[in-house]
Amino acid sequence: MADAARSTDRLEALDITRKLAAICGTPFARFAGPADEVAGRTARWVAVPGGPHAAAEVLRLAAAHDLTVVPRGAGTKIDWGAAPAQVDIMLDTGRLAGVWHEPRGAAVAEIGAGTPLRAVQATLARTNRRLPVDAPSPGATLGGVLAADESGPLRHRHGSPCAQLVGVRYLDADGELVSVGESGTEALGRATPGSGGGRASGRGPAGGAGGDPGRGGGDAILGRGEVPGLDVARLLCGSQGGLGVLVSATMRVHAVPAGRLWVSRPVWTPLEVHDLVRAVLAAGVDPAAVELDLPVPVPLPRRRIPPTHPSVVNRPDHPAVTGRPAAGSLVVLLEGGPADVTERAERLTAVLGAEAIVSHHAPEWWGRYPFAPGDTALRIEVPINDLHAAVYALRDATGGPVPVRGSAGAGTVHAALSGALPPERVASILTAVRSVLIARRGRCVVVAAPAAVRRAVDLWGELPTLPRLRSAKAHLDPHHRLAPGRLPGGL
Repeated sequence: MADAARSTDRLEALDITRKLAAICGTPFARFAGPADEVAGRTARWVAVPGGPHAAAEVLRLAAAHDLTVVPRGAGTKIDWGAAPAQVDIMLDTGRLAGVWHEPRGAAVAEIGAGTPLRAVQATLARTNRRLPVDAPSPGATLGGVLAADESGPLRHRHGSPCAQLVGVRYLDADGELVSVGESGTEALGRATPGSGGGRASGRGPAGGAGGDPGRGGGDAILGRGEVPGLDVARLLCGSQGGLGVLVSATMRVHAVPAGRLWVSRPVWTPLEVHDLVRAVLAAGVDPAAVELDLPVPVPLPRRRIPPTHPSVVNRPDHPAVTGRPAAGSLVVLLEGGPADVTERAERLTAVLGAEAIVSHHAPEWWGRYPFAPGDTALRIEVPINDLHAAVYALRDATGGPVPVRGSAGAGTVHAALSGALPPERVASILTAVRSVLIARRGRCVVVAAPAAVRRAVDLWGELPTLPRLRSAKAHLDPHHRLAPGRLPGGL
């Protein structure tokens, strides 16, 4: 009987493979290999549909055979979050790519979900425009950025990528193509050049609308002038494919700023960062980004190096010059007209003091995460006035400094714990940090972690919006066929 069952399974698997090949084309449908994993869970098939209608057919096939589907873009964040309960079909969005409806001067563009973000920016740059989106993951697709609600330094002024949405097209669990908000052609007549997604408030993300599942997934409230249906579109942001498969997104675009300057200052303590960020925000210089880098401090050298030594010339943060170990940097990005940016940089350096340096280039660490593959990666969200308390709490819980980097001006930073820490130690650190953050309207989320840690700890912590997320899952994917288990609460 067992042999007969295995034979039946093999015949059914071959039949599904043939059907996927008929939908996508023979080169674009196959049995999955060892590399086709989602947070450690291996898929059974990989399908690369050539367009929205083919993708819809893949979902209909999955529904007919009661198979699960997990979308994949470039795979840069495929190991983030919880492992799905099951991955039958990995739906690769690589052929759902392109930048459409973006004539010269248009304030919006419709972009295929599988389009690499760098390709989007290169296309828009031909007409001196850009998406105000700078996700740190190299090679990330726009769909992957939206599905993870991944933001970079420009979140300070423009908010998350979700805030730039005008409309989306997505496939529901039954393979129906749904359009919400506006398509590129519809939005061209409504959007105004330069319209933005709104600057981040001083409260930081913990007090604003979030997009990833850890932040409640689409907890945005539509403001005046918003396009009806965007609440649904933004619900998909951060859902990691658990509520729908993104096909395309219509995004606001902006003119490329003519001038950019980075003003940096060395920092030594989280409390100093707190004071400096408050000073920057009160200076009226309209920063595009306020970023913090706190690496593990380097011990003082055994002998003092003369300040004139070539290795430390123009390095006011070096311990040989300051007499204390440099812990990191606070860097402010200013954008706008060249003369205006220069004038604002002069005002900002007066605020930050003699140690401030102005540069035409970003620091090497700009727009990069502090964690590496194999680390336990944390995201801390807290109102900016309490960011220093969060960093101190993390240091106290771990027994020493940990690398911290991110948007100090928006209250969202990432931290890295060694992947060698045992799961129970990581769990105790999370408990300690979350107990400090909960009274400050902050959160600590595990972004990525080794499999043993991921299985043992609570990745998201307390999530007040879980009931709403559960209702959304029940409405959009009642049979739990889309990335089951990827969302909080095992949804």
